[in-house]
Amino acid sequence: MTADHHLFLLAGRFPGVSDAETLASAVSYALAAERLGFAGVWLAEHHFISYGTCPSATALAGNLLGATRRIRVGTAACVLSNRHPVALAEEAVLLDELSGGRFALGVARGGPWVDLEVFGTGLDRFTTGFPEALDLLLRWLSGAPRVGAGGPVFRFRPVAVVPRPRRPMPVWVAATSPSTVETAAARGLPLLLGMHATDAEHADLLARYRRVAAAHGHDPAAVPHASAHLAQVGDGATELVRERLPALLAGTREYVRLDGSEPAQRDLTAYTAHLLDVGAVGHAREVRRRLADSAAATGVRHQLLMVEAAGTRPEVTANIEALAAALLH
Repeated sequence: MTADHHLFLLAGRFPGVSDAETLASAVSYALAAERLGFAGVWLAEHHFISYGTCPSATALAGNLLGATRRIRVGTAACVLSNRHPVALAEEAVLLDELSGGRFALGVARGGPWVDLEVFGTGLDRFTTGFPEALDLLLRWLSGAPRVGAGGPVFRFRPVAVVPRPRRPMPVWVAATSPSTVETAAARGLPLLLGMHATDAEHADLLARYRRVAAAHGHDPAAVPHASAHLAQVGDGATELVRERLPALLAGTREYVRLDGSEPAQRDLTAYTAHLLDVGAVGHAREVRRRLADSAAATGVRHQLLMVEAAGTRPEVTANIEALAAALLH
């Protein structure tokens, strides 16, 4: 299966690097992606942790859409449990319209983190509110002239959709659990699959997706799923990732659970070893083989490459250039 390749940018902060430098580097990587011929760039969104310094994937996407002319810029993903779906939909239509249709909206359910307290949305938005929020988002993006809401969470009189999308806008759903996969499948929405799972685990989720989508009248074969992959190419790539990546992954330990309990503390060395096992790391031939095998095993042809494991701007840029040479030419 022929795949198309995008970058997946965490904008994660490594020790000794400022937030400003981290964000500036992320912008430079996106510009390199356009220059080198990648199909697009997808942006992560996090709050209050160094694992990702971008708190608004839509804001960063707007910056990048204004600085580029060709590539698609997507969110992977906006945390819907922290946002009002209408406000997010308005931003999405605005970005898509001003960019000539180059914006791609991906959303996530998120986690039971302190974010829900800070933004005032509460635990119910995470535990039970995702389907309702997603449906309201989709109605706003459908092209309807007016939208109202009468659900348990969102209730308001019909209002005009301005700016109104000229076509129904697609939405991707980041999914790691069966319940989120089923929520997306029932609506025929494509998945954003994470870089932490194996191809076999992704295949199982996609098999579940196909069953549920078909039962709701959707054609699973027509859905453009995307998957994220750790990607590092070159001599010593494995050793470089093994040495550098734990410093970035340590940022996941900064999550604060809403209930005050301790989040799971992964063994960072073991977690890095797992990501090396499931990722695309090594010489160019090995990286090509690994990504091709993943596409064949899952049927997912949109591959989002996490390229920032080395940490420094020169090394990450060199990795992007090497991946372009290995995969695009």
